[in-house]
Amino acid sequence: MEPVFEAPSRTSRVWKWVVGRPRSLADNQIFHQLSLIPFLAWVGLGADGLSSSAYGPPESFAALGTHRWLALAMAAMTAITVLIISFAYMRIIASFPNGGGGYVVATRSLGAVPGLVSGSALLVDYVLTVTVSIAAAGDALFSFMPETAVPFKFGFEVFLLAGMTLLNFRGVKEAILPLVPVFLLFILTHIILVVAGLMGSETAVPIATQVREGWRASSSQLGLIGVLLLAARAWSLGGGTYTGIEAVSNAMPILREPRVKTARVTMIYMALSLAIMASGLLMGYLLVDIHPVSGQTLNAVLASRVSENWMGGKTFMMITLLAEGALLVVAAQAGFLGGPRVLANMALDGWVPRRFAALSQQLTERNGIVLIGGTALIALWYTKGDVSHLVVMYSINVFLTFSLSMLGMLRKSWEKRSASDLFLFAIAFLLCASILCVTAIEKFSHGGWVTLLVTTLLVVLCYVIRAHYRAVAKRLPSLDVDLPQIEIPEEPHSSTLKPNAPTAVILVGGYNGVGHQTLNVVLRAFPGHYKNVIFVAAGAVDSATIKDEHELEVLRSRTKESVHRYVLLGQSLGLNADGMDCVGTDVVQELESLCLIAATVHPNITFFAGKIMFGREKWWHNILHNQTAFALQKRLQWDGHTMVILPVRLH
Repeated sequence: MEPVFEAPSRTSRVWKWVVGRPRSLADNQIFHQLSLIPFLAWVGLGADGLSSSAYGPPESFAALGTHRWLALAMAAMTAITVLIISFAYMRIIASFPNGGGGYVVATRSLGAVPGLVSGSALLVDYVLTVTVSIAAAGDALFSFMPETAVPFKFGFEVFLLAGMTLLNFRGVKEAILPLVPVFLLFILTHIILVVAGLMGSETAVPIATQVREGWRASSSQLGLIGVLLLAARAWSLGGGTYTGIEAVSNAMPILREPRVKTARVTMIYMALSLAIMASGLLMGYLLVDIHPVSGQTLNAVLASRVSENWMGGKTFMMITLLAEGALLVVAAQAGFLGGPRVLANMALDGWVPRRFAALSQQLTERNGIVLIGGTALIALWYTKGDVSHLVVMYSINVFLTFSLSMLGMLRKSWEKRSASDLFLFAIAFLLCASILCVTAIEKFSHGGWVTLLVTTLLVVLCYVIRAHYRAVAKRLPSLDVDLPQIEIPEEPHSSTLKPNAPTAVILVGGYNGVGHQTLNVVLRAFPGHYKNVIFVAAGAVDSATIKDEHELEVLRSRTKESVHRYVLLGQSLGLNADGMDCVGTDVVQELESLCLIAATVHPNITFFAGKIMFGREKWWHNILHNQTAFALQKRLQWDGHTMVILPVRLH
């Protein structure tokens, strides 16, 4: 019977056009094509940190109140903090070149529990990265629009979020390359803005006078301790400025080899650009004597003030704000890059459903992208796009992860007796922990409690999921008790299958008790009926496999070896046995292709698959365990073939 291949529907063709063509795993250049050079990494990952200059410095400046002269100290403290945290993450990259960021650092340095807390905080952080970037982009773009346009802002932000989600389905480079001109335009316009701001305003009070008079007024009003506490509070509440610095550490697998060198260069680009931009804007607010204007961001007010007497000044302001808004959209990319990769690492460790480690045909963690995009939409709806609210929620989890990472590296430095690293990570930990504590206490009732509650609930959920996986893992060895140990001979056996004889195709995974029990059930249920047995397996290419070409070859070899062991087992039982194997990202599709090939040669064919069954099936079992057998059964039945799913009970 010839397999029937229907022409793809219009919906399928449109979807393929949107997400792009499947990538070929047979292409030796695939890993080179997927990876990013330092400049593209700076665009895709550094945009998160650089764009925080749109909301971090304004929050810090606003916290100063009437003591505006302290903006000079804020600028210096901001630049120093950026450089210290960035340098610390460069050391983390050297110690953990395979990526994983705060989750892997905390897990390996402090243990599973701190690692889970860090990973959960990172997931919430990346959701809020997307949310705050999209919301801030809406604020920037609507700053120069009439008030009648404001009701459309939320809908516009939802549209941007949906567009970024779809763009990430296509892959990393495909999502970044269209954004390069936006990034460069932001750099150009904001360099002009910072330089113009540092030149000050003719009507503003000279900085020396502001500092001198401000110091006298503040010290007499607050005292020395009060001034220091005010500065510390403003510095901490501007913690949104430092968000995104960890993005490179989390996304190491997507960087071009040599990864560590590429990551270091990217970190240098990020650190210098963010330090200059954030501190320059703070100085500009002071020197140009900026005051808040309803419906406008501080950067919008600054751009308006510095360009008001220029020829084409209004045009410059509009282009600057457009570039800022567009870069904030680009910054959401860091959440779509880092979030799914953290999910994949946690999935491989059993904290979240394992399907989050799966890859699409475009080699993206599509399940993770959907989750990040969907939860970001919920956060956007809950906060109504209020950036001040979002930055508070965002900063708490960022600095929770930062603090755990620095503490983990501090412990590692102590064990290695590395004085220089010990000093660096001690300072970095004190900075991050201070910002975390001040922000959590100051803003607990302004959204901080929501972040802490959601993160805590996520930690609890992860514990429940891992407990289930461990309980199942303890019961699985019982299936392997009677598994025959097959030695693979140096010379392969030859087996001749009879094309028209009854043929059983048994779908198998690794060489384990599930496959063995499936074979036994088939032979007992149909004694002497099937003359041919074909064992079919498809190795799943996931986020653990796609790291490099070597890992892919290991998967191919392991899959082929498992099938070969089954073939030898079948031959030892007196059957005409053969095997078929492949690897791919969509296991169901790969298995269907192999089954249809087998059906063209053996018309009298039946397909069998074993499926682990639980005594009491719960709705969450469908989420936590793959449903490959049922999905394949539907496809093969649609193709006109019979497939039987045999229950394998766990005792």
